[in-house]
Amino acid sequence: MDKIGLIAGSGKFPLLIAESARRKGLKVIAVAHKGETIPELASIVDEITWIGLGQFGHLLSAFKSGGVSHVLMAGAITKANMFAKIKPDLKGLAVIGKLLIYHDDDILRAVARELEKEGITVVNSTSYLPELLAPSGCLTKRKPSKEEIEDIEFGWKVAKELGRLDIGHCVVVRRKTVLAVEAIEGTDKTILRGGELGKESAVVVKVCKPNQDLRFDLPAVGLSTIKVMSDVSASVLAIEAGKTLIFDKEEMIRLANSKGVSIISR
Repeated sequence: MDKIGLIAGSGKFPLLIAESARRKGLKVIAVAHKGETIPELASIVDEITWIGLGQFGHLLSAFKSGGVSHVLMAGAITKANMFAKIKPDLKGLAVIGKLLIYHDDDILRAVARELEKEGITVVNSTSYLPELLAPSGCLTKRKPSKEEIEDIEFGWKVAKELGRLDIGHCVVVRRKTVLAVEAIEGTDKTILRGGELGKESAVVVKVCKPNQDLRFDLPAVGLSTIKVMSDVSASVLAIEAGKTLIFDKEEMIRLANSKGVSIISR
């Protein structure tokens, strides 16, 4: 395999993947989403096609004309845009029409199935950057207190159930009370809402869905996560080791230490 297809969403993950693939000597053929993907991706990849949300026919044409046999997905799509800005082409309508439920995993699996029908295999994006996966253990100087550990255990069960229903990855809890659950608004707004209700010392739990397809939609945290937590004086971030992406890891841990936030990966 001398080339890789990249289905790019938002954030820096697509850029990091493209850079890693290029270092490995691969030609990168990217399909990027208008209004989502960082424009700088164009200067990193070998070829790029910009499409609107739902334009699966355009996506497929770009990869087939580029001779791509393997693709990966990197970066999220703003969930609210799935309703407001989606303008599918005929192939996109055909894919969407087969769905009974419009959940994240259902949509992504449907896209993967259609690609595979065309002889294009969807591969695990983390195989190019395994160092982004969260290691196990306490990543900060401060360890969770006994009360915080109890909240982590409680929140973990709730978050796994939330994931089983394919609603979201994150919950915010305090004193074994659920303050907020993640839905279409995303993690940052969930933390803000829960943190404001908890006043201080809220515990944020973000986990992988029980039936997660590890090829796409892994939970992710980073520097911005700790910044949002510090805005509402949240005290602990609990994530799942080996199944959570960490961006700006050193800066994130440094900020957490300065704010007294504990990060536990288990």
